Amino acid sequence: MTLDATASGVFPIASTPFHSDGRIDEASVDTLIAGYLKAGATGVTVLGIMGEAPKLEPEESLAIATRFIKGFGKLPVIVGVSAPGLAAMRGLSRAVMDRGAAGVMIAPVPSLRTDDQITTYYRQAIEAIGTDIPFVIQDYPLTLSVQMTPAVIRQIVQEHPSCVMLKHEDWPGLEKISTLRRFQAEGSLRPISILTGNGGLFLDFEMERGADGAMTGYAFPEMLVELVKLHKAGRRDEAHDLFDAHLPLVRYEQQQGVGLAVRKYVMMKRGLIASDAQRKPGAALSPKAREEVDYLLARLSRTGRAC
Repeated sequence: MTLDATASGVFPIASTPFHSDGRIDEASVDTLIAGYLKAGATGVTVLGIMGEAPKLEPEESLAIATRFIKGFGKLPVIVGVSAPGLAAMRGLSRAVMDRGAAGVMIAPVPSLRTDDQITTYYRQAIEAIGTDIPFVIQDYPLTLSVQMTPAVIRQIVQEHPSCVMLKHEDWPGLEKISTLRRFQAEGSLRPISILTGNGGLFLDFEMERGADGAMTGYAFPEMLVELVKLHKAGRRDEAHDLFDAHLPLVRYEQQQGVGLAVRKYVMMKRGLIASDAQRKPGAALSPKAREEVDYLLARLSRTGRAC
């Protein structure tokens, strides 16, 4: 499976399960894969920011990516290969593609400030990994502090035929999606897949603006899958009703600093992973925060929309 611009649906951003002592929990990797497949995921993205990729040794990164590639079978696996140095990016990119990955995701380094710096960085990155590897632009200014305008994204896409997808996580970013789709309609931007992140916080309207689906790690991936299906079927009110039921938990999970702790706690409660441990350094939930999440889960369950 090779990633292309027709990709759509839901590609969960996979968390990396750990034991309490920081070792990778391989058994939980397998239960997580099974959970994503049961939820109806179109594919999966591993070694993203919420996958704690910077905390992994190179051999661990490759092992996790390989396990997901094997577990997802014929479904596409995208691997985050962002790194401070291009040599490390090239090494991981070639290794995961050799093992069957569908493509790679590249985020800009946080030091980039001007449009020229951004486009030059992607030019150098693609030169390093090779033009034969399909890649995804990760646009996440809230965390990466790099502002990519629609015009810059268009330039990167037009310069690099191997760019097939944008992971859109700007906030606010609805107008950016509309602008990119307008570029496409006018013929100044070739077709490209747009999947959105931010925990699904704006997915209800992102789909209406032209997104093809979601690439995020919300702890109820089946909700994301169902929402995308409802939108594509033209069932707008039902899609928004489903989204509204999950919104309190989506919002709580999107808190900066503790979002991953919330996500892992919910996934542990759901049996997708055995432990909510993060590899250090990492934030932990207080007893009060856990009680609040339990309350939100109970309320969600009473709505009958917990999927």
